This record gives sequence, C-alpha cells and structure tokens, in this order.
Amino acid sequence: MPEAPNQNGKDYSVNKKTLQLIEDVTANADQVQNRVLAEILSRNAGVEYLKRLGVSGKNMDRETFKKLVPVIKYEDIQQEINRIANGDKSAILCSQPISEFLTSSGTSGGERKLMPTIEEELGRRSSLYSLLMPVMNQFVPGLDKGKGMYFLFIKSEAKTPGGLVARPVLTSYYKSTHFKNRPYDPYTNYTSPNETILCPDSYQSMYSQMLCGLFQNKEVLRVGAVFASGFIRAIRFLEKHWQPLCNDIRTGSINPQITDPSVRESVMRIIKPNPELADFIESECGKESWKGIITRLWPNTKYVDVIVTGTMSQYIPTLDFYSNGLPLVCTMYASSECYFGVNLNPLCKPSDVSYTLIPTMAYFEFLPVQRNNDVNTNSIAVPKTLDGKEQKELVDLVDVKLGQEYELVVTTYAGLYRYRVGDVLRVAGFKNKAPQFTFICRKNVALSIDSDKTDEVELQTAVKNAVNHLIPFDATLTEYTSYADLSSIPGHYVLFWELTVNGSTPIPPSVFEDCCLTIEESFNSVYRQGRTSDKSIGPLEIRIVDVGTFDKLMDYAISLGASINQYKAPRCVKYEPIIELLNDKVVASYFSPKCPKWVPGHKQWSNT
Repeated sequence: MPEAPNQNGKDYSVNKKTLQLIEDVTANADQVQNRVLAEILSRNAGVEYLKRLGVSGKNMDRETFKKLVPVIKYEDIQQEINRIANGDKSAILCSQPISEFLTSSGTSGGERKLMPTIEEELGRRSSLYSLLMPVMNQFVPGLDKGKGMYFLFIKSEAKTPGGLVARPVLTSYYKSTHFKNRPYDPYTNYTSPNETILCPDSYQSMYSQMLCGLFQNKEVLRVGAVFASGFIRAIRFLEKHWQPLCNDIRTGSINPQITDPSVRESVMRIIKPNPELADFIESECGKESWKGIITRLWPNTKYVDVIVTGTMSQYIPTLDFYSNGLPLVCTMYASSECYFGVNLNPLCKPSDVSYTLIPTMAYFEFLPVQRNNDVNTNSIAVPKTLDGKEQKELVDLVDVKLGQEYELVVTTYAGLYRYRVGDVLRVAGFKNKAPQFTFICRKNVALSIDSDKTDEVELQTAVKNAVNHLIPFDATLTEYTSYADLSSIPGHYVLFWELTVNGSTPIPPSVFEDCCLTIEESFNSVYRQGRTSDKSIGPLEIRIVDVGTFDKLMDYAISLGASINQYKAPRCVKYEPIIELLNDKVVASYFSPKCPKWVPGHKQWSNT
C-alpha cells in the first residue's frame, strides 16, 4: 500500500471538504431529497413496475408519487424479483441492468430476501464509507499513524437460475474493485491483507487475520469487526489458539493447517521471527484472567469499532470486560436494501448512538409506529396496518418529530419503491435539517444471536414440528418461551418447555435431542448457515421446567401490573428476573446433537 499522505496537507484538505459536504447536504436535506426522488423517477421512468402504477417518472412531484405508489413489503414484489432471478432482463424494476442480488438477513418464506442492486451502488456505498474517517479524525486525532485490526469475512454466495450472483452486501463490497483496489485511506489501512479477508475458509481466514494482527500489535490503533458478536468470536478464537499463533510468531512461519496459497503468501510478506513478541503474547494469554486482554496485547488501541445497537447491545458487558472499557464506536448504519447514514458523534455511549441519515443515499419516508412497551415480554414495535388512507401518514425526512418512533421506508436508485425496511427508529435529534435516529429494533424479531433473525411465527412453526416427537409418549407441550443465551460464545437459542406427561414410559434424552434438531431444521437459512457454516450460533437447547412454572410466571407478570384478562405467556423473554425465575425451575436440559442441514442457495426463485 502507498505511504500515508501528510495529515497536515492533502489529508486535512480532504477531511475539511468531506465535513463541509455533510454540512451542506444536512442543511439542505429537503431539497436534496426532492432531487434524489426526481433522479430516481426520471432514470426509471419506463420500468414495468412504475408504468403499471401509472407513474410517468418525468417531472413528477412528490405528492403525486405518494398517491400512485403503494407502500410495500418484500412479498409484494417477490414475483418481479423471481423474474429477474430467473433471467428476465426486461426493465422490470430498474432501467439499469441488475448487476447482482444482495441477500438480506431478513427472511421471506424461510429464505434470504434478494435485494436487487446496480453497478453504480458500489460507488454510492463507497461514498458513505469515505465520510467515516473525516468524522473520526475530529474525535480521535492521529489515526493515520497506525492501522486498524478488523476481522472481516466473506460469506458463501450462490447464482440464481438466470446467472446473477446472490451474496451478502459486505461480501459484495469486499470482492469489488472498490475495496480490493482502494486508494490509501487511513480508515482502511488494515493489519489483515486482502487475501486473508477474501479467503472463503472461515478458520483459515480468522487464523491468518489474528496472526497478522498480533504480529503488528504496536501499530494497531483501533480494533473491530462488523458486529459485536463477530469481534467477541475473534477474541474467543484467540483464547483457543494462542499457542500455535505464538509458535508462528516465534519462528516466523505459518501453521500448516493454513493451506490457501494466496493467504500463506500474503501472511509471509508480513511475518518475521520475533521470539520476544511471542514470549510477551504467551505471558499475557497464559494469565488466569483475560480482563483487558485487548489493551494488554494491543496497547495503543483507542477504541473498539463494532455495531452494538439493537440486539448487539447484549454483548456490551463482554466487550467492556475484554477491552478495559475502551470506547465502543458505531460508525455507520446500513443494510442490504440501502446504505443509510453515519454516526457524527462516534465516542458517545452505546445507549446514545444515533445515526444521521445522509439525504443523497436514497429517498426516505417514515411510517409512525405504535409500540407496546410491556416490561414482561419486551414486546417489539408493530406498525399500524397500511391501507389506502393510512399511507398518507408517512412523513418525509425533514418532517419527523423528536422522540417519535418510525419504521423506515426507502425508495432506491436500484429499483425499490416505498419499500418497508423493517427497522424501527426513534428520532434522537437533528444535524441541521437532517434527523438523527436511534436504532430501536428490527420489527417482529424475537430471537437473534448474530445476523440471524427469527420471529414468533417461525418459532411457533418450529416448535409445532418438534412436539410431534412427544406423541408416542403421550406427552404434550403445555407452554413455552425462549431467549438468546449469550453466556457462552457463540451464543445459542434456549427454549423453556413445560410438559404434561400422561404416559408411563419415560421420554429418552434422544427424543428431546431430536426435538432440538427438528426446531433448528425448521428455521430459516440464515440461522442454519450461522450454525453450520459460520459457526456463529451454538447448538439450540431445550430446558424442561417444573409443572406449574408458567403459572408462577403469570403471577409474577401480574404483580408487575399485567392484566390478568389479557395476559398470555411471552414467546420470547429478555427481562432478566423472568429468565432467572425460569432457570430456577429447570429440571433437565438437552442440546441439538448435530448441525442442521444447510446448502448455499435459494428455493424461492421459481415463478410457481
């Protein structure tokens, strides 16, 4: 990589220009949004979807657009998506050719959603990345003097019947020339060579990235991964493999288990024999406590860069333990559908993280949300049902109200029109005229460990499939609930089952193990990939509780103010006292005996 430019010269000028750009687009947010919508409609004026709705595209004002174009979910355009996936090259959703599909971690019919994208979106995503370093430099100067140790990985990809690649958005970005041939930028000056990031074998990728990060430990100024769960997984990997890693550093070699030639070659360009460093790492990793291990091994680290909003907030205590309370920085907000915005106050507390939506990225609208804040269930937001009248309730970017919660709706350059993303956001403040949002939750998600998202309907179906194993023993499931257990890494789903057993034959442990596996087999492909390929989710567990446990749970909920007439057992719990109550009543525990079946690819690509 070329040498870093002088921070006081060219780099300072670029940073100043970028910060001014943020000022300009946020100060003129409504005008920018109007221009973005006009551009999208003008470019896509002749596409089938808009023509069918009576949208001419050219010279169309916002109000007419809102009147003619319905607010939609994925299922509403799945037929169009399937046509594109099957090779129809007509201008169905977008006038420009669909270059690939980005697979969303949200699911439809048990499979990943396919989000259409176009070549120019890579540039738009790169433009958002380019905002991050100038913002960071205002708060943490001198980042150009060192490197970032980021654990970045690609995931498996597939091809649709029509020949288009379908893969996660970050895999698309890491494999693009925008990433691989990126010009020098202090923010993307990583300890990991590209070859280690692009290695498809997750073990070899993790091992080689950790080796390079350890060897360059004094140069590391910031550490991170995409999600908090991924970074903690890297630290736990180090706990298991520090001895062979130290041996590699001591001898200036690389473990023979790393067989990818490009990975070996790239790592050996960095690694040299360093017995002193190996002794230091060995001494630190061999100590009884791993508290503060990040600052002990990488002493110049200034912050941890991971997503800790939404479900990832559950990992904050573990990150604080390993990092000695370093700042936890969430830099940007993005999804497969669209990249949205950046955190302009990156050193704030995780609970105060808010993202400023950048008006140039897409056309944004907001559906007001009614939330049921039940402390006993931690129930999540459910937007009002949309019909013709309620569509008018959507508000524009500059019209949202402080403190109000909304579901995000986007219209993108790549062919999504008034599409409900499913994220629930709360307005936390404003940068000039552009609102700043706190991420509240993913709508309808009951359980999540990593990038998996399991809703109550899917959980109910999976449990229904599993209880068939109990029929021969004349046993039935009286009640159940669940939670995401993060006490070990990787975390895993736990289901509490209360049974009514009428038969005299004891139920063998193998039957409950079969129940665990059946539930996992019933979950969507994102979950199964996490269990089988990514190893980011541990085996599902069923904990059998005493008869009467759920009656006690109801009594507890009523004591906290729940209505006895309206009470129903929560299908997912996050409230710690309830989890403790349930765990106190556990009489037996069973784990899934093996990984569920998972094959890369999709089942929903036919039109039938």
